[in-house]
Amino acid sequence: MKRQLVWLRTDLRLRDNSALHAAAERGPVIALYLLSPGQWQRHDDAPCKVDFWLRNLRELRAGLDKLRIPLLVRTADHWDEAPKVIAQLCRELDIETLHVNEEYGVNEAARDAAVEKALEHDGIRLRSHLDQLFFTPGTILTKGGTYFQVYSQFRKVCYERLNLGVPSLVPAPRAQQELDIASDEVPAQVAGFEPPPAELSEQWPAGEEAAHERVELFTDEILKTYQDTRDLPARDGTSRLSPYLAAGVLSPRQCLHAALANNHGEFETGNSGAVSWINELLWREFYKHILVGFPRVSRHRAFREDTEKLKWRYDRKDLEDWQQGRTGFPIIDAAMRQLLATGWMHNRLRMVVAMFLTKNLLIDWREGERWFMRHLIDGDLAANNGGWQWSASTGTDAAPYFRIFNPISQSERFDPDGRFIRRWVPELAGLQGRAMHDPSKLGLFGAERYPQPMCDLSATRERALEAFKSLSAGR
Repeated sequence: MKRQLVWLRTDLRLRDNSALHAAAERGPVIALYLLSPGQWQRHDDAPCKVDFWLRNLRELRAGLDKLRIPLLVRTADHWDEAPKVIAQLCRELDIETLHVNEEYGVNEAARDAAVEKALEHDGIRLRSHLDQLFFTPGTILTKGGTYFQVYSQFRKVCYERLNLGVPSLVPAPRAQQELDIASDEVPAQVAGFEPPPAELSEQWPAGEEAAHERVELFTDEILKTYQDTRDLPARDGTSRLSPYLAAGVLSPRQCLHAALANNHGEFETGNSGAVSWINELLWREFYKHILVGFPRVSRHRAFREDTEKLKWRYDRKDLEDWQQGRTGFPIIDAAMRQLLATGWMHNRLRMVVAMFLTKNLLIDWREGERWFMRHLIDGDLAANNGGWQWSASTGTDAAPYFRIFNPISQSERFDPDGRFIRRWVPELAGLQGRAMHDPSKLGLFGAERYPQPMCDLSATRERALEAFKSLSAGR
């Protein structure tokens, strides 16, 4: 049996790893991980996310060692160097087949195509495997043969397919015969990406065991009330599994099986929490299909091409105040400070802060998308772009442009007693009642206290409406 090489990317796990399983079925396996700091910087990957990758890679190496699968770590600073690095390694190791799990951005697709072409010269095959998704992009289409642009229609077809059969899980490989190849050390950090504070890393423990412990905790204790608590940022009412999904420490298939196991195998009925969580997994699926069907969204382009003509404002101070949580709107500031401190933000608040930036401040959604990617431990091109374009009313299945969240009413509705605000905006901890959500009523401002609201919500709402109306009027 000839040697197989598995190129690990966003699939840092042993269990239910399609490429790793397929490789182990064909012959002795060697694993490869490429460090690409130049490419990661180009993609705005957050230092805390790179640290999370490295921590998980170290955990994965320990698991591979037990299976006698060596892990090799090489560097290709940018992805255009990957074909040469991988082809040379394949020649050195006498590799028959390179196995990869599919990735979907335009740069990822171009990288894999270039690697495949380079390997052809040596008669080495590249085999790609479906792993991040339930369905291969291009297999969930409208009756006209085009990609869905509306989530609810996409979800309906997904349900029909899932009812015919749930994607199965594949086991971790068995231990293999020892190879005369030593594993490489995984670096503690990579140049250009400073490790985050220890307290941030401690919030996101690495490894498959940690990920599955979170799945069990969520499905056993939180899932049954997920529908009711997932919008409340002060509650531990969400799965907090997104970093593990983004890094591939956990597969969406594993999450789907966990949800179904807790809902008697039902997709659309039974526990409303389980149904809601499955819908969130399908949103994730939808946005990755969009990357393939509409590659312009990978190129910083609006999905709705007519919105490219929107006259966005550029105001450096307004942008920086939003970034640093100095807007004068407590729920916005609390959310932005949570992001800076933890590398994560509650999903409801991602929508609230995004609408505030794009509608009230009328600042280009791409500025917000970039800021999120530079700080999120779960930063994912498809989900992040999809969420920002939804909020900005420039994307697929977008919120109507006239739907603009009011941060004060959102705060009163989803953080009614101000617990979340008190945690992240301690200068307001002594306030009670409505003043917590709108301290401007009390005039408690000044450099040493809390900033005044940076804008008038009513006036800026009208400005946004006028900007969008101008598009349809052709002005």
